[in-house]
Amino acid sequence: MAQRIIKLYASEFPENEPFVSFFRRPDVKTVFLKNSNFFELKAPDEHAIFFVHETAFTSNLLRFLGYFDKTGKNLPLVIAGDKFEQSYLEHLFANRPFTHVKPAIGETELYETVLKVRAGQASFLPEHDYAKELQTARENIESLHKIGMALSSEKDPDKLLELILTQSRNIAGADAGSLYLLEGEDQLRFKLSQNVSLDWSVKENSALPINGHSICGYTAGSKVAVSLLDAYDIPATFPFTFNKSYDQKSGYRSKSMLAVPMRNKSGEVLGVIQLINKRADYESKTAGQTLALEMIRPFDHDDVELLNSLASQAAVALENSRLYQDIKRLFEGFVKASIFAIESRDPTTHGHSERVAELTIALAHEINNIHSGELAELHFDHKRLTELRYASLLHDFGKVGVREEVLVKAKKLFPYELDGLKDRYRYIQKSLESDFYRECLEYAVENGIERFQLIRPSIEAAFRARSQDVQETLDFLIRANEPTFLEDGSFNKLLELGKENHLGRDGLLTPMLTERETHVLSIRRGSLSEAERIEIESHVRHTFKFLSKIPWIKDLNRIPEIAYAHHEKLNGRGYPNHLSREEIPIEAQMLCVADIFDALTAQDRPYKPAVPLQKALDILRMDVDQNHINREIVDVFINRQVYRVLEGRMFR
Repeated sequence: MAQRIIKLYASEFPENEPFVSFFRRPDVKTVFLKNSNFFELKAPDEHAIFFVHETAFTSNLLRFLGYFDKTGKNLPLVIAGDKFEQSYLEHLFANRPFTHVKPAIGETELYETVLKVRAGQASFLPEHDYAKELQTARENIESLHKIGMALSSEKDPDKLLELILTQSRNIAGADAGSLYLLEGEDQLRFKLSQNVSLDWSVKENSALPINGHSICGYTAGSKVAVSLLDAYDIPATFPFTFNKSYDQKSGYRSKSMLAVPMRNKSGEVLGVIQLINKRADYESKTAGQTLALEMIRPFDHDDVELLNSLASQAAVALENSRLYQDIKRLFEGFVKASIFAIESRDPTTHGHSERVAELTIALAHEINNIHSGELAELHFDHKRLTELRYASLLHDFGKVGVREEVLVKAKKLFPYELDGLKDRYRYIQKSLESDFYRECLEYAVENGIERFQLIRPSIEAAFRARSQDVQETLDFLIRANEPTFLEDGSFNKLLELGKENHLGRDGLLTPMLTERETHVLSIRRGSLSEAERIEIESHVRHTFKFLSKIPWIKDLNRIPEIAYAHHEKLNGRGYPNHLSREEIPIEAQMLCVADIFDALTAQDRPYKPAVPLQKALDILRMDVDQNHINREIVDVFINRQVYRVLEGRMFR
C-alpha cells in the first residue's frame, strides 16, 4: 500500500467533483498551496506530482512558468481545466512531463490517470534533443547580441521604434504587436502597430491611461509582464479587459498575448511592448495570409525571458536615442542662438543665414537627381545634408569678431563722421557769413554809408556765390558718400577738395576735406575702405577659428572646412586662402552660389537695393564666365529653379 501512495503539491481547487472525492482517497496525500506558498516551495519531494487547477495556473501564468522552469524540472505536472486543449498547453512545457485533464473526468479515471503520470506514462513526455536545445540557446544569445548592436546604432527615433517592435516579434515568433511609450507620468502613447496576417505596419498616436483597465496600462503601472493564454478569456484575478473592437472590424482573432514593460537601469518604465499570437509557422509565414487558429501557440517561459532581455536593451536604446535627440535639440538651440547673435550685431542681414541654408540644401537635393557630368558622382545622404546645413547656417558666425560699426556700415563715412563733416560745413557757412558782415562794417566805417550802399550789391553777390559754392560742395560730398560707383570726374574733384582749405578773416584754416574723408569718399564702389574690407573679410577666419573649437562628431567634422571656403573663387582670387578650384570643397562651392544669390536679392540691405530675379541670375552667369563660381552648380541652381524655395519672400 505504501508503494501506491500518491503525493501531490496542489493549488487551490473548486469544491466539486471529481476533485473532492479524489483528494479524500486514503492513498492520495495532498499538500495544498496557495499561490504565494507554491512559489516559496524550494525543494519539493522528488516523487511528488504538481497538480494545478487551470484558474490558478492562468491567473499567475508567468510565475508558474518561471517556477516550473527552475524548480523540480523532473516532477510531472497535471493541469485540470476545460478552457484549453492539451495540444495548446503542452507548448508551454518543454522541460517536464505534462498531462491535461478535463473536469468532466470521473473520479476513478482521474485516479488512474494520476497513477499513470507517476509511472511516467503521461500524455505529454518531452523528448530532449540536447544538442538542438544548446544550438537554439546559442542562436538566441547571438540574436540578442545582434539586436542589441542594431538598437544601439539606430539614432532615428521612428526607425528605432520600428526596429524594437520588429525584432520583438521576430525573437518570439509573434504574428502581431504594438508599442507604447510613456508620456508624462500617467499615460502611454500608442506609437506603432504591426500585423503580419493583415500585412500592415501603422503609426498610431492615441493615448492610453496607465491604470488597470487595459493590458498595457496595467503592465506599465505594475511594472511586470503579463502573459495570457487567450485574450478573450482573461482570468478574473486581473482587473483589465480586452477591447475586441479592432478584431471585430478587421476579422482578426487575438488569442495568446504577452505584454512586457521596457524598464531602464533605474527600474523606470519607458514603454510597453505587446505581442499577439505566437505562430507555429513563423519561419514560413506569408504576409497578408490569414492565420489559422491551430497555428497559434502560447508564449512560453523562454519567450518571456528573451523579450524581457530585449525590452531592457530597447529601454537603453530609447534612452540613448532620447539623449541623442536632446543633444541635437541643444545644438539646434545653440545654432539658433549663434545666428541670433550675428543678426543682433548686423540686423540688416536678418534671415540671411537661414535663407542661405535653405537654398543650399534645396540645391543638394537637386544635385542628388543629376546623373551625368561632374555632379553625377555626388550624393548627399542625411548625414551629409546635416553637415551642409550646419555649415550654411554658421558660415557667417565670424562676423561677431568684426567691429559692429564696420559690420553695419551703410555709407562710406560712418554716421558720426558724416555729422562731423556737416558740422564743419555749417561752421564754414557761419564763417563766410561772419566775414561778410565784418567786411560790410569795415567798408562802411572807412568809406561812409553812402558809398557802402553803392557797393553793397556786389559784396552780397560775392557772399551768396561763396555760400552757394560751399553748399554745393557739401551736397556733392553727401552724394559721394553713397555706396554707388564713383566716376572719374567725381574722384578727381574729391582729390582737389582734399587739398583745399577755408581761410576765414580770423586767420583760421578749415579743411574742405580731411585726409580720412578724402580717402573714404574716394572709394570707387561700395561703402568700405580697403582696411574695412579686409576687416569684413576677416570674418571667414573668425568663423573657422570658432567652429574649429567645437568637438564635432565624425559626421560633422568638415563643417569648419566648408564654412571657411565659402568666399573662395575658382580662379584662385577669392579669400582668405586664394584656393584653387580643386582645393575648394564642393559643398563650399554650393554654399557660395547660395550666398551670392541671397546677397543680390535681399531686400533689407541699406547699402544697396535688391536686384530683380532675372538680373541676379544674369550676375551668377557673369560670375561663371569670370571663373568665380562653378558652372555646373549654377546650371542646376537656375535650370532646376532652386531659388523658388524662397519665392514670394525675397525676390521679385
